[in-house]
Amino acid sequence: MGYTLLAGTKAPVRVWTDPYGIEPEAAQQLRNIGQLPWVEGVAVMPDVHFGKGATVGSVIAMRQAVSPAAVGVDIGCGMSAVRTSLTAGDLPDSLAALRGAIEDAIPVGFAQRDREVDPRRVRGLEQGGWDAFWRRFGTLHDGVSKLESRAHLQMGTLGGGNHFVEVCVEQGGSGQQSSDAGRVWLMLHSGSRNIGKELAERHIAIARRLPHNTDLPDRDLAVFLTGTPEMEAYRRDLWWAQEYARRNRAVMMALLCDVVRRILPQVSYDEPISCHHNYVAEESYGGVDVLVTRKGAIRAGAGDLGIIPGSMGTGSYIVRGRGNADAYCSASHGAGRRMSRSKAKKMFSTEDLEAQTAGVECRKDAGVVDEIPGAYKDIGQVMEQQEDLVEVVAHLKQVVCVKG
Repeated sequence: MGYTLLAGTKAPVRVWTDPYGIEPEAAQQLRNIGQLPWVEGVAVMPDVHFGKGATVGSVIAMRQAVSPAAVGVDIGCGMSAVRTSLTAGDLPDSLAALRGAIEDAIPVGFAQRDREVDPRRVRGLEQGGWDAFWRRFGTLHDGVSKLESRAHLQMGTLGGGNHFVEVCVEQGGSGQQSSDAGRVWLMLHSGSRNIGKELAERHIAIARRLPHNTDLPDRDLAVFLTGTPEMEAYRRDLWWAQEYARRNRAVMMALLCDVVRRILPQVSYDEPISCHHNYVAEESYGGVDVLVTRKGAIRAGAGDLGIIPGSMGTGSYIVRGRGNADAYCSASHGAGRRMSRSKAKKMFSTEDLEAQTAGVECRKDAGVVDEIPGAYKDIGQVMEQQEDLVEVVAHLKQVVCVKG
């Protein structure tokens, strides 16, 4: 559909949805971001909605600056997926045992492990760099040293909220090879767990106190500037937390593959796909070097494979980026919420949840009503609005969904 420019900003704020459909609080957040002196431009994805610190579904390109609150507290949160050799017909008639085995293998919610995962004992998990990665913990912000044991025990755990593990079946459709319809995929969504949150909160507090942030339209948008010790310290911790999130998903995916292998030993796996959607990257556009913060957005460079989930009852998409520089080579990170968690709990019941997740082996209790599909935007419409950002490789529909 192309983009529309949001009025009332210094830097261009390009919007890949109806700008009049953006909630007023989110629109004001976007205008505040567009007023910052360091901002080169902003791309607004069709899953846009109001968020803490900055708008979810926004891509912020800054010159020699980054806002830790815009990145958020779940540094490196993202998706992983892998296509299996299985088809829907290979799955057992009842998927309850499969769901139970996944929940036994991967702690969810606030749970952590009794013992840390030994990468050498996990089949299919990358073996390189673990010792060097953990040694770098000692270089992180002084205040998190006491959290190292917890960080070890949370490696390979899901967390709560909108994080999930799914077993999905590929759907047939226009533009997709019919031979792939019915293929089983494994998918999961998680981030940097408590250690990412702790690092983020410490740096956000530091940024708020810096004198150059005194007169900002929103103190949540306080930035660090290149060449300062505060920026160097944040970047060090940021890169580490992003790696923690990537390795966390890799551990869970390897464990998930092993669960399926034990139940269906004939399975084999393609190369996994993995992408962050809350992170910072160093990129260049039009000859200008920028720090790109994707807050609820994935990189969609030309040929890049990405994952765009819907909700626990509507399915997801595997996509290939088109490399649209106007959007800083980005696309949405999901369907995006259309209402808050508190509003969803008031509006929907467990009976509604059962109806909207019919055919999916998942929790259907009051603890996950706030994740009901009705609380999210229409993923089909979201995909239509970004046809110039990505092409669809596969449309998946979940048959098992494990929530935190």
